[in-house]
Amino acid sequence: MKPSRFDYLRPRTVDEALAMLADHGANDGKLLAGGQSLVPMMNFRVAAPAVLIDLNGIADLAGISEDGDRIVIGAMTRHNDVKAHPLIARHAPLVEAAYHHVAHFTVRNRGTLGGNLVHADPASEMPMIMLVLGAEMHVASAAASRVVPAEEFFLGTYVTAIEEDELLMAISLPKRQAGQRHAFEEVSLRKGDFAVSAVGAVADIEDGRCRNLRLGLAGVSDAALLAHDVGGMLEGEMLTDRAIAAAGEAVVAGIEFRGTVSVSAEYRSDVTRELVGRCLRRIHEGAAE
Repeated sequence: MKPSRFDYLRPRTVDEALAMLADHGANDGKLLAGGQSLVPMMNFRVAAPAVLIDLNGIADLAGISEDGDRIVIGAMTRHNDVKAHPLIARHAPLVEAAYHHVAHFTVRNRGTLGGNLVHADPASEMPMIMLVLGAEMHVASAAASRVVPAEEFFLGTYVTAIEEDELLMAISLPKRQAGQRHAFEEVSLRKGDFAVSAVGAVADIEDGRCRNLRLGLAGVSDAALLAHDVGGMLEGEMLTDRAIAAAGEAVVAGIEFRGTVSVSAEYRSDVTRELVGRCLRRIHEGAAE
């Protein structure tokens, strides 16, 4: 199939893009970033925007830089550029670890981090990683700008807090603190597919005890999840086999797993429990420092 008819606009500056959004955002206008999700949806006519606003001509929306104790990633930065950037490897290694499971090279070469986050597929890795790392989304319209914490940004399947006239400008991440450990685990039906279940975590280990654990999940609900209860449950605790097993049980007990044609709810639950355990063991052992 081919897309239904649409008007095509290609702004050259952020101001032009915001003005176009103000005119068309509430009237079936769509932003085109990498197009790895939107274009197939248009081809199948799942999406039928009246106006397509192509952001690929705006150089100011791409790039990675330092800003004090944070890393700032332009929303139009390609996945492979994020994955390979030395600032990400040094200050946000969980992002790099997760990218080994994201799609395929050619998709990552075209797709953008911002487009992925605004698309908000619940089985996508990056929304969950943003939750775990405490990212902030820098959003703007023609009238104002604002910063939205990741925990307030992802609202449901393909739904975020961004308004129809707003553009995701950049994502900022806190730099990894010295000694912070990270781990990422995923199961998918084929390499590069969306996750059946994915788990990411960061934590400190002080005197053998777990501190500041943030553990997230993707592929198991209608949006990426942050397991707040487990972080509190393990605060100050030794990551013994018993504690890790209890954490895995606590995580799956708080989720209503759903089955699909290819994956049963029971299988997804079992996989999630195992992946939580693997992440916590890796953090305990220091294998992912």
